[in-house]
Amino acid sequence: MSTLTDLLAEHTRLSGSAVDHLQLVVAEWQLLSDLSFADFLMWAPVDDTTFLCVAQARPTTAPTAHPEDVVGSVVDVEEHPQLRRAMTEARICREEDPRWHLGVPVRREAIPVTRDGEVIAVLSRNTNLAVPRVPSPLEISYLGSAADLCQMISDGTFPTAEPSPDVHTSPRVGDGLIRLDASGAVVFASPNALSAYHRMGHASDLVGVHLAPLTRSLIGDPFDATEVAQRIRAALDGQPSMRIEAESRRGAAVLFRALPLRPRGSAAGALVLCRDVTEVRRRDRALMSKDATIREIHHRVKNNLQTVAALLRLQSRRTSSEEAREALAESVRRVTSIALVHETLSMSVDERVDLDDVVDKVIPMMSDVAATESQVVVRREGPFGIVPAELATPLVMVLTELVQNAFEHAYAAGQRGEVVVHAERSAKWLDVVISDDGRGLPQGFSLERTDRLGLQIVRTLVESELRGSLSLRRRPRGGTEAVLRVPLRARR
Repeated sequence: MSTLTDLLAEHTRLSGSAVDHLQLVVAEWQLLSDLSFADFLMWAPVDDTTFLCVAQARPTTAPTAHPEDVVGSVVDVEEHPQLRRAMTEARICREEDPRWHLGVPVRREAIPVTRDGEVIAVLSRNTNLAVPRVPSPLEISYLGSAADLCQMISDGTFPTAEPSPDVHTSPRVGDGLIRLDASGAVVFASPNALSAYHRMGHASDLVGVHLAPLTRSLIGDPFDATEVAQRIRAALDGQPSMRIEAESRRGAAVLFRALPLRPRGSAAGALVLCRDVTEVRRRDRALMSKDATIREIHHRVKNNLQTVAALLRLQSRRTSSEEAREALAESVRRVTSIALVHETLSMSVDERVDLDDVVDKVIPMMSDVAATESQVVVRREGPFGIVPAELATPLVMVLTELVQNAFEHAYAAGQRGEVVVHAERSAKWLDVVISDDGRGLPQGFSLERTDRLGLQIVRTLVESELRGSLSLRRRPRGGTEAVLRVPLRARR
């Protein structure tokens, strides 16, 4: 499905600034849809007789009048004459009688979208009349607020480009809505808004109370209290604002956003949207504390592993047996590779590891060890990318063992050579090929029957931890290839 911008560019001659204004309308119109208990369709004129639907919004407060997707459809003026009337007369036009749509009675209104005195598109407000509605204070206040905002769209005063409305994280109608009169006194507060203020510490009703000074008295931080009060007063003066979060003296966290109501340029008060986010912030703090604890654990594990490696090196220096020294050196290498993974995790905020960084640290360490016995160099090709923490440790150990195996068995002492670690990543798989140009596999070699400890560790990790596959094969031009395939999807 094409986007709003694509449809407007392909089918209309609207300027870039006009398209930007329509984007602002779409960013705000979920508020209109919820307040109106109605669907909203945006119609752009294609020519003098036809209109194209370029965007659609459904209410969360009432049944939809359009369960089907209308975006991309075209209507002519005979089918929807109010669109043409609203365009030419620059006023809100309403059908006299409801019409039936897919077996549902629907009332349609056409609202011109005005920018700089020019109508650039038309909104169709379509209300599903199948569900009878009993007028209540909430419904009357919602519809009255929607009528004012729709008139402001027709006037060209809503929405405004500055400041940015930040609607994706702003409170919505269902979170809590308060309507103020021109003096700043509350004339209606939804149940959720009343609950938010009760949690902030206001025990009585809100109706009749001047909201700005009340809110200022409830917020603990003086700067935040002044800022919220100023934004409410600014909305009464006709200035829109972005959302702001503040914490009350009782520890309740609430999001606020104030919108001016000025239909036909007359001050009609303001709307204040509020959302109680106390539990959300409590969970956020708990998660931050948990993440910090996990990172600290990884840091301590890394330090302990480095201590173990140092003890093994100390033991190696005191051992006279060459075989024992080699075994201790291998243990140091394995412990160090695991420590590198935990060092990376101690700096990660999401328990994920950039494997390229870890491999690039392990390879020089192994090259230094190999340089004492041969003249083999190691290089990496291709990206490993980001992997989950549970894959990182076994994967690094497998790579370390396979590279070390090439050092030990592919080349004679003093022989030159190159080991290449090649990685390819897809959506589902990580494929790694570790190739050398050494002497190749011995006759009759079997990975399943080998008694080499390193390869036995590799097989165990690949099968039990990585759930992947591994094979060793001869290269056509000499040498050996270790082919590793690891699934990247979540394991169950």
